[in-house]
Amino acid sequence: MQLRSIDKARYQRHLRIVFAGIVAVMVIVTLAASTAFIRFFSSPEASHFMHNLAGVAVAAGVAVYILTRLRKQPFLQEVVYIWDLKQQLNRIYRKQRKVEAALEANDVDAMQIMNFQYQGSLQLYAMDDNTITIDDLQLKFQALKSRMQKAGLDASRIQYEAELLDRF
Repeated sequence: MQLRSIDKARYQRHLRIVFAGIVAVMVIVTLAASTAFIRFFSSPEASHFMHNLAGVAVAAGVAVYILTRLRKQPFLQEVVYIWDLKQQLNRIYRKQRKVEAALEANDVDAMQIMNFQYQGSLQLYAMDDNTITIDDLQLKFQALKSRMQKAGLDASRIQYEAELLDRF
C-alpha cells in the first residue's frame, strides 16, 4: 500500500454521508426485518429479543453487502483509502513488538515498516483531527528518520509492502 494525498474536507464530508447512510440502512432494515420475523415466527406473548437480534444481523449483512458493492465508486475513494490504511496500521500494530526489536538491530525491513507506520499514522491523525498523541509520534518518527539516514535509507521514500510483515 502506498500513501497518497487526499483532500481532508472531501474525506470528512464523504465519511459523514457514508455513516449517515449506514445508520439509515441499519434502522430501516432492522425495523423491517424484525417486524417480519416477529409477525411470521412469533406469538404476541413471547419474547422478541432473538427476532430483533436477527433483524440487526440482517441489517448488518445488508450494510456490508452494499459497502462492498460500492467500494470501487469514486465517491468512496477517500473513505476506502482511510479504511484500508487503518487496516494496514492495525496489522503492523499487532506485530509491532517484533518489528521494534528488529528495528533496534537496524533491520532494513523493520525500518521500512515503521517508516510507513509513522507516516501513515501522521496522515490518519491529521484526517481524523486526532492531535492528542501526535507530538510523541513525531518524536519517534524523527528518531527513525535519523536511524534510516545513518543506514543510508531515505525516509521520504516509502517502500512498504504488506508482505514485509510476514517475516515478523
